[in-house]
Amino acid sequence: MQYALPGRQGIQQLYQGLEHAFDRVFGGRLNPLKHLGSVAFLLFWLLALSGAVLYIMLDTSAGGAYLSIEEFSRDTASPGSILRGLHRYSADGFVAIALAHLAREWLLGRFNGFRRFSWLTGVPLLPLAFVCAIGGFWLNWDRLGQYSAVATAEWLDALPFLASPLARNFLGGAVSDRLFSLFVFVHIGVPLLLVFGLWFHIQRIARAEVFPPRALGMGTAVMLLAMALALPVRSQGPADLGVVPGPLALDWWLLFIHPLTAATSAGFVWTLVLGSIAGLFALPFMRPRVPLAVARVNPVHCNGCRRCEDDCPYGAIAMVPHPSGRRGVQLARVDADLCASCGICVGSCPSSTPFRSTERLETGIDMPQWPIDALRRRLGKQLAAAHGAPCFVVFGCDHGARIEALASGDTLTFSLACAGMLPPSFVEYALRAGADGVVVATCREGGCEFRLGGRWTAQRLGGEREPHLRHAVPADRWTLVGADAGEEQAVRAALYRLRRLARHDTPPQRQEAIA
Repeated sequence: MQYALPGRQGIQQLYQGLEHAFDRVFGGRLNPLKHLGSVAFLLFWLLALSGAVLYIMLDTSAGGAYLSIEEFSRDTASPGSILRGLHRYSADGFVAIALAHLAREWLLGRFNGFRRFSWLTGVPLLPLAFVCAIGGFWLNWDRLGQYSAVATAEWLDALPFLASPLARNFLGGAVSDRLFSLFVFVHIGVPLLLVFGLWFHIQRIARAEVFPPRALGMGTAVMLLAMALALPVRSQGPADLGVVPGPLALDWWLLFIHPLTAATSAGFVWTLVLGSIAGLFALPFMRPRVPLAVARVNPVHCNGCRRCEDDCPYGAIAMVPHPSGRRGVQLARVDADLCASCGICVGSCPSSTPFRSTERLETGIDMPQWPIDALRRRLGKQLAAAHGAPCFVVFGCDHGARIEALASGDTLTFSLACAGMLPPSFVEYALRAGADGVVVATCREGGCEFRLGGRWTAQRLGGEREPHLRHAVPADRWTLVGADAGEEQAVRAALYRLRRLARHDTPPQRQEAIA
C-alpha cells in the first residue's frame, strides 16, 4: 500500500487539529499557539529587563567579566543565579517562539497581500535575534564563550570582502578590553535594533497584542523561573586562548551554527543562511497579488461616529474633516493599501441596520462587491418565500465552518467575508421577518482570519460593544458558535438546539412542522 505525503492544505489541517487539541487543554482564550507573537514580545521584555540588571552587575573588562559573573551566580538559589537563568531561558524561548510564530503564519498562508508588510518586516528580526543571542555567550568569557567567539570569527572570515581575518584578534593569547567592548556593543546595540524592528513590525496592526493574556503571561514567567531554579546556568571554566576548549555543554538551540559549520563548511552555511533569508523575503512575491475589494465611504450617510476606525483590525481607516466643511464634522477615509477587505467596518456602522425604511440600504461604509443591501434583499426574499413555514437562518464566515453544507428546506445560510461584517440588527431583522431561530457562526476564539472579527461579533451580540443587539431580542431565539473550517458539526449542533427550543415554545401544530 502506498501513502501520499500530505500537501500544504493537509499540513494546514493537521496544524489546525493541533490548535484545536490545545483549545481543549487551555481554552481558546489562553491557547499559547494563538498568542505566539505576544508571547515572543513578553519573552523579549523579560530578556531586556533581566539583561539590564545583569549588565549593572557585570564587570565589562575582559579580565573581570568571568569572575564577576561567577561571583553573583555562584549560589544556585541566589537572585543572581535565578536572574541569569531567566535571561538564558528567555533567550531560548524568544527564538523558539519567534520561529514558531513565523511557521504558523506560513502554514496559514498569512504572508501575502495586505499582510506582506508584516511578513517582510518580521523576517529580518530572526537574524538579529540570533546575533544578539550569540553575542551574549561572549560576555561570559568562559570556554563556551571563547569557542563561540572564535568560531564566529572564522565563519565571518569566509566572506571575501573582509580586509583582514577577524580570527587574528584571538592569536595573542588574550582578548583586549577594546575587543571585549565590541562584544558588549554587539549584545546591547543589536537589541536596540530589535526594539525598533519589533515596533516597525506591528505598525500596520491595530490593537496589536504585545502582551499575552495575564494568565498565560504569568504561567510563562513562572515556568521560566522554575527552569532557572531547577536547571541553573553555569559557566564552563574561564576562557584560555592558549588551549582549545574541550567537551562543552552546548546550547544547541542558539549555537547550532557552530557545529553545523564544523560538520560542513563555512561556505555551505553562508549559502544556507542567506538562501533561507532570501527565500523568506521572496515568499510573498511568489503568488500573484490579487486586488482586494476596498471598503468605500458614502459621505452622505457617514456621520463621523468613528466606530469603523475603532473596529478596523489593520488601521486602514482614519477620520478626516467632512467635505461639507461643517466644523467638528468628520468623515471616515479608507487607506486602500491597508484594507484587508474583511468588511468588519460595515458591521460597525450604525447606518447598516436593515430596519431603515429605504428601498436601497445605503450605509456610511460598505464593501462594493458585497453590499449590505444585497444581504438584506436576499434575506428578506428567502424568508418571504418560506410563507410562514419553519425557517432557521445561519450567518457564517467564508474562513470558518462551511455553512453551505447546512442549507436545507428549512435552513437558510449566508456566508460573509468575515462574521464581523454582520450588523447585529440583522439577527433581530431575521426573527421579525419570520425566522424561528438564528445561528451566527464565527471562527474559533483566537482563530479569526482577520484577528478581531469573532471578538467584535461576540461583544456586539452580547451588548458590550456598539452597535449592539437589542436586549429585547429573545436570547433563546439566537445563538453564537465558534467553529473553524471542517467543524460544521458544531454549527449543526447549535442549530439542533435552536430547533428543540422552537418546538417547546410554539403551538402543537407548529411544533410538528418544525420537527
